[in-house]
Amino acid sequence: MAIISGKQYIERIDALKSNVWHNGQQVTGKISEHPAFSGVMKSQAALYDMQHDQKYKEIMTFTSDTTGELVGTSYLRPKTKEDLEKRRKMIQLWAKSTFGMMGRSPDYKNSTIMALASSAHLLDEQGEEFSDRLRNFYEYARHHDLSFTHTFITPQVNRSAMHFEDDDNIVAARIVAKTSEGLIIKGARLLATQGGITDEIIISSSGLKMFEEPFAYAFSIPSNTKGLKFICRESFSYDSSSFNHPLGSRFEEMDAIVVLDNVLVPWERVFVFENVAVANKLYSISNFKPLVCHQVVSRQVVKAEFILGVAQMIVNTIAIGEYGHVKEKISEIIIALENHKALLLASEMNAKLDQFGTMVPDLTPLTVATVQFPKVYPRFMEILQLLGASGLVSIPTEADMAAPIRGDIDQYLQSATSDAESRVKLYRLAWDISMSAFGTRQTLYERFFFGCPTRLAMGLYQEYDRLHLVEDVAKKFEIK
Repeated sequence: MAIISGKQYIERIDALKSNVWHNGQQVTGKISEHPAFSGVMKSQAALYDMQHDQKYKEIMTFTSDTTGELVGTSYLRPKTKEDLEKRRKMIQLWAKSTFGMMGRSPDYKNSTIMALASSAHLLDEQGEEFSDRLRNFYEYARHHDLSFTHTFITPQVNRSAMHFEDDDNIVAARIVAKTSEGLIIKGARLLATQGGITDEIIISSSGLKMFEEPFAYAFSIPSNTKGLKFICRESFSYDSSSFNHPLGSRFEEMDAIVVLDNVLVPWERVFVFENVAVANKLYSISNFKPLVCHQVVSRQVVKAEFILGVAQMIVNTIAIGEYGHVKEKISEIIIALENHKALLLASEMNAKLDQFGTMVPDLTPLTVATVQFPKVYPRFMEILQLLGASGLVSIPTEADMAAPIRGDIDQYLQSATSDAESRVKLYRLAWDISMSAFGTRQTLYERFFFGCPTRLAMGLYQEYDRLHLVEDVAKKFEIK
């Protein structure tokens, strides 16, 4: 099949008829036509169509080494630094079309599947069949151009360090039985972004130091698997007008609680099985972190560029560029953006081949970037609010612009460099980035993209090699 079109994506997801609940009601009919999902599905479909555009085809696709078909670059296992550069360019093409606002565009989990498959040898200690399954699934996913959501967060029932769940009161999804057909999983997981509008869902214990075997697993199953349910939050795409909600109406990805009611996971889809050591290795010492972080930081660069552009437009529109505090605020965004770009390029420059021929970007600068962004992104939002000030609450709607009061709007909301309509459009955009329900969810999302920011910083502290620096100081100053 190879690369799919946007039409194929929508038809495929509609045909699944996954068990999705929104606002107390089960979604029936075509999910692509439901108000809570239609905007993002159209945006996602446009991404798939870009793969067929002759302008982008060279960057967006590559030729499969097994079938000779064109497949998506997000599935490309890099073997050279040029491959890493191609991956970055492809990721950023998609990100520019969504302004970096879709953190779970298909390239994110496609990169995950590729990265894990490139480290499939880590599964051999469970038996070679597990590593074979992962490699085979990677091939299947890229040749069917599958889309994925995922979840690995347990519900926030009791987060104390010494809490152990009662076997008779299951909350966190766990293995409850094993049959000749596969595993039986019962319980819930958070937080499946795009839950219910992808082909598959990957469920794993990634990033969690699980000490109990029933919680140590990794698998992928179709989104319409029997017993699988997606319970969605309130939609932040509550106004379909692209004038009123220029971002939320198109890029609201939705988040869902995933409920597994004795779900059967076929053995051929099980990659990790009751093996705590392997579950931790797959996400700690595999290629997962460097290759997935490369995708994430590539997108974040584009998002930061977009925000800088919006911030500068506010400055230009109301002519506040002469003030020192304004220049300082814009410079803050510039510094963070350039740091992010430099860290991303450093990861590619210092990339090295692993023992299996995968070109792996340097993890250290990528880790620094992922520790930095949760801190600077909320500051970006604060800067937009400080620059826009009262203008961010004095923003007429699309209906106002077509009403008899239009003359008043044209007179009193004009700006130094533009007419009232252009100013209102800009301020609605800045508002949707920084103040709307969609925008504030984006801020929370970037704060916790890879989990607790403190834990990320602790990881950097543990992993960063500075012993030689200490030894150098001690030697030069004769300090024991």
